[in-house]
Amino acid sequence: MKLKCYSILVLLSILFLTGCTTKEDKTDNSTPTPSMNESNASVTPVPNNSDSNADETLSLSGEEFTVGLLPAESAIPIILAKEKGFFEEEGISVALQVFSSPNDRNVAVQAKELDAVIGDVMTEATFRENGITMKITSDISEDFKILSSPDSGILEMKDFSGKSISLVPNFILEYIMDEFAAEYNFSYEIIEIPSFAGRSEALMSNQIDGVVFTEPQAGMLVAQGAHLLGSSKEAGIKGGTLLFTDQMITDKPGDIKAFYRGYNKAIDYMNQTEVSEYSSILTDYQFPEAIGNYLSSRTDDFPYAGTIAQDQFDRIISWTKDKGQISKSYTYEELTDFSFLK
Repeated sequence: MKLKCYSILVLLSILFLTGCTTKEDKTDNSTPTPSMNESNASVTPVPNNSDSNADETLSLSGEEFTVGLLPAESAIPIILAKEKGFFEEEGISVALQVFSSPNDRNVAVQAKELDAVIGDVMTEATFRENGITMKITSDISEDFKILSSPDSGILEMKDFSGKSISLVPNFILEYIMDEFAAEYNFSYEIIEIPSFAGRSEALMSNQIDGVVFTEPQAGMLVAQGAHLLGSSKEAGIKGGTLLFTDQMITDKPGDIKAFYRGYNKAIDYMNQTEVSEYSSILTDYQFPEAIGNYLSSRTDDFPYAGTIAQDQFDRIISWTKDKGQISKSYTYEELTDFSFLK
C-alpha cells in the first residue's frame, strides 16, 4: 500500500474535497480571456465537419460561454480555435480562462464561473457526487510521462518499487501511476508538492525519485537530464476529457456542436502548419517557451475530438470509488454524451 506524505496544505485540500476536489495553486485571473491495459484503438476518432450548416435544426445562442483550461497539450486546439478565428467562423463566442492547477479550476466550476472545462473521468464523477452537473462530451489530446530523477539510478519502471513519486493525488496522474504499478507489481510512496516548479526542482535535485507530468513540462525535464520511463499514450491509458455543464447541453446544444467543429478545424490547422507559426500564441496562455520544441518533435498527427471507451471509463470509475472519492459506480450513460461529435 502506498504511504502518503502530506503537508498542511494537503490537509486543507482534503477538507476542500467535501465541496469539490483537491486544491493546489492560485488561479491566474490575469490571463487574457484569453495530468497500459488497452491499445489506442479504443479511442474512437470523429471526422472533422467544417460545414457550419451541418446541424440546421440546432440554432446558435449568440451568447458567449467560458471554457476553463490548464496550460497543457490538451488546451492547444481550443486556444488556436479561438485565436485563429475558427470558433468565430462557426458563429460562436468563446472566452478562455487558464488555471495553474486542477484544484483552482475546480473552485471556478463550483462557483459556476465556467460552462466547460478540461478534466478527466474521475473529476467528472467527483463533480456529480457533489451535485455539480456536467457531462463528458469528448476526450482530449494528452500524454502523461513518468520520469525518474537524474541520479536516482532508476532506469526501468520496476525500479520504482518503494520509491518516492510526486504527483497530484486523486486525479488522472495517480490513476496512471497506479496502472503502471499494477502492471509491474510494485508499490510506491506519494510525495505531494503543490507547484510544478517545486516538483521540477525536487526531481532535478534528486530530492524525490520520480514524477508524473504532462507535456510540454515532461519534455523540458527530460532535456535537462531526467529519465523517461513510461507514457500513458503508449500504454493506452486515456482518461482526460472535455466536460460541458448540463445547462449548456440542454439549452445550447448548437453551440457545443459548433465548438467541436471549430476544435477540429484547429486540429487540421495544427497538422498542416509549422509550429513556429503559432507557438508564440501559446506562451500568452502560460505555456513555457519549450512548447515549440515539444510540438516540433512530434511525428504523429494530432487527433480529432473522440470518445472515451466504456471499458476504460468503467475501470477509472471503479478506481475512483475504491479511493473513496465517490459513493457509487456511475454508469457510462450517466456521465457521458458524445452526440455532439457526430
